[in-house]
Amino acid sequence: MPDGQPFIPPSAVDVDLSAVGWSMSRTMSDFETMLWRMEETRPELRTPIVAVDVLDRTPDWERLVRAHEWASHIVPRIRMRAVQPAFGLGDPIWSVDPEFDLDYHLRRVRLPEAAGLDHALRVCRHLATEPFDKARPPWMAMLIEGLDDGRAVYVVKTHHSMTDGMGGIQMMTLLHSRRPEPTPDKPDHEPAPPEHLNDLEALGQEVVAEARRTPSRIAGLVSGSARATLTALTRPFDAAGQVLNYVNSLLRVIQPPSAAGSPLLRDRGLGRWFGVLEVGLHELRTAAHAAGGSVNDAYVAALLGGYRRYHEELGVEVGKVPMGMPINMRAASDPSGGNRFAAVRFAGPATEANPAMRIRKVRAMVLALREEPAVDIVEAASPVLVRLPTRVLAEWYLSQSKGLDLQASNVAGVPIPIYLAGARIERVFPFAPTAGCAVMATMVSHAGTCCIGINLDTAAVTEPTLFMRCLQEGLDEVVALGDAGTGSAGSEGARR
Repeated sequence: MPDGQPFIPPSAVDVDLSAVGWSMSRTMSDFETMLWRMEETRPELRTPIVAVDVLDRTPDWERLVRAHEWASHIVPRIRMRAVQPAFGLGDPIWSVDPEFDLDYHLRRVRLPEAAGLDHALRVCRHLATEPFDKARPPWMAMLIEGLDDGRAVYVVKTHHSMTDGMGGIQMMTLLHSRRPEPTPDKPDHEPAPPEHLNDLEALGQEVVAEARRTPSRIAGLVSGSARATLTALTRPFDAAGQVLNYVNSLLRVIQPPSAAGSPLLRDRGLGRWFGVLEVGLHELRTAAHAAGGSVNDAYVAALLGGYRRYHEELGVEVGKVPMGMPINMRAASDPSGGNRFAAVRFAGPATEANPAMRIRKVRAMVLALREEPAVDIVEAASPVLVRLPTRVLAEWYLSQSKGLDLQASNVAGVPIPIYLAGARIERVFPFAPTAGCAVMATMVSHAGTCCIGINLDTAAVTEPTLFMRCLQEGLDEVVALGDAGTGSAGSEGARR
C-alpha cells in the first residue's frame, strides 16, 4: 500500500545500468527463502505475482523478443535461477542459468476468433497456477493474440521471492517505452562473466558469506548493546518506556484480527479465478476526499462494501472482515527488485453500510497500524522462522493466512501512456497470490485509471460472478460520494 508518488519510468536511454544490473543481493533474504520453500509442502502457499497488460493492438513479436533479450542482459536476475545450498544449509543463492532459454520463458498463443478479455484472463489464470520449474529462472511471460477489436494481452508472472509488486513495476519498465517507435540508441551492457553454481558451490559461498557477515553482526550487537546500556544508565525511564512501547506494539501486531471468518469463505483449495474492475483515478480520489480519506481508504471501503453485498445476496449475516494489507517499506534509495514490505491485519468494517463512514473507519485503522513500531515483525523474525523445518513453517504460515477473508494491496503505477513493442498499454491488471486467504485484491493506477485485479480461491468464493458484481456495486457506491459531495471535507493528510 504505497503512499508515494506514481512511478515515472525512465526512458530507455536514461537507465542507470549499475543500479539496475548489480545492486540486488545474490542471496535471498530470509523472508524470500520462506516464500521459496513453503510451497514445497503446501501448494496453497505458491506465490506467483501476475501482471496482465491489455494492449490496443498486437505488438511486433520480433521486437518484443529483442526487448526481453536486452532486458535480460540489463538485469542479470532475469537469467538467474535459485540454487539451494547442499543439505539445505543456508538461503538460496541466485546464479546465472547456464541453459537459459528465452523461448521457454517467453511464449505466444492465439485465442479463438473474437475472444474477449474474459477468455484471455482464463489463459492468464492457467499460466498463474502452473508451478514454476525451480531448475530455471522463476518467471514466465506470454503474448495472447486474437482478442476482439484487434487487441492483445501480455502477461508476465514472477515468483514472489524474486520481487514484490513495486519491484516488479520497476523492472517491467525496462520493457516499456514512452513512445511507440523503436529506441535505436538503447544502452548496451555486458555483465560480468557469469558464475554457474551447483548446490555444493552454493554451500561454499553461503559459508564464506556468513563468515563475512558475522563480524559486522557482532559489531552491530555490541554497538547496539552499548547504546542501550548507556541509555539505560543515563535515561532509565526513557529506556524502559521504549521497551514497553515496542512490547505493547508487538502484542497488538501479532494478535489475529478481532473478527471471525465468514462461514461462506471457510474452505481453501488450489483453484483460482481472475476478475477485473476499473475506475478513474480522479473519480476515486474525489470520492475519497469527500469522505475525508485517501484513495487507498476508498478502495478498501469499496471492497468491504462488495463483501457485505455478497453475503446479503446469499442470505448470510455479515460481520467484520478479518483482512490483511501489505505496506510498502521501500525507500527511494533502495535498489530495484527484491521484497520490501510489511503486512498488517485488522477487522475491516464491512458492517458499516454508510460508505463515507466506512472510508473514515478504514483510514483510522490503517493510520494507526502504519505507526506501530513492530509493524515489520515478520521480516524481523524471519532469521528465526526460516530455520524451522519447512513443513512446520508452512503450517504456521498457512494457519495465519487462512484466517483472512480478504487482502488488499495498492501499488502506485505509471501515470503516463506507455508502449510495449509498438502497442499502447491500455490497462495493467495485477494479480497477487492468495497464499492462503480467500480473496486477494490488488490495485495499480495506470495513466489515470485504477486497475483492480481480483484473485479468488474458488473453494472459498463459490459464486465468483456474483462476487464480482457485488464488488462493482461496492465500488459504484463509493464513487457516488464524489458525485454527491457527501461527507466531511477531505483532511489535510488524506492523499494517496
